[in-house]
Amino acid sequence: MATKPLLYSYWRSSCSWRVRIALHLKGIEFDQRIVNLLNGDQNKDEILSKLPFAKVPVFVHDNLILSESMAIIEYLDEKFPEPNPLLPKSAEDRAHVRALALQIVTNTQPLQNLGVLKHLSEEPAKRNAWARHWIEQSFNVFEKALAKTAGKYAYGDQISLADICIPPQVYNAKRFGVDMAQFPTIARLDETLAEVPAFKSADCYHQPDTPDDQRRD
Repeated sequence: MATKPLLYSYWRSSCSWRVRIALHLKGIEFDQRIVNLLNGDQNKDEILSKLPFAKVPVFVHDNLILSESMAIIEYLDEKFPEPNPLLPKSAEDRAHVRALALQIVTNTQPLQNLGVLKHLSEEPAKRNAWARHWIEQSFNVFEKALAKTAGKYAYGDQISLADICIPPQVYNAKRFGVDMAQFPTIARLDETLAEVPAFKSADCYHQPDTPDDQRRD
């Protein structure tokens, strides 16, 4: 790329995290503009003008402005198929990988995102119980699906779009008190992916806005 793309991001936003993984897997250097979701930055006029849907991530490159993590990731994969293609070659395998990813993207993460939890209750215990319930319900079926498809990674032995969705959601699961021992395949994949350099560079522990007490070496 002649110019560096810009990613509007927040350190523990699951959706931003997914895009960071894809960018690192593709070897694309990028800058970040931090949007502090807890402070409501996404609703401030000077930020809102850059965020089509008042949320992160937003990917900006030259005249292109893209929102929604899956749209951004698939754009990156089509524009830069190498290295590390994120979808298999056959239409059938691509559909299966997308289905795995969407179990997290549409059936899990939206039920425990910040806006939902704020609307639900001001009490942390109620928020945590709600999030834990829905994550566990989703992980029950996700675990069974992965038991059939997983090799070293979520769909065979190549990193795919499905893998990109796992670490951010496992982080949230642990944050809300989910016992990952119930989900051995998901837990194994999360541990395996944590050792992949692109995943480590993209994780929530190594971002410009990661709080000092959350950083890891």
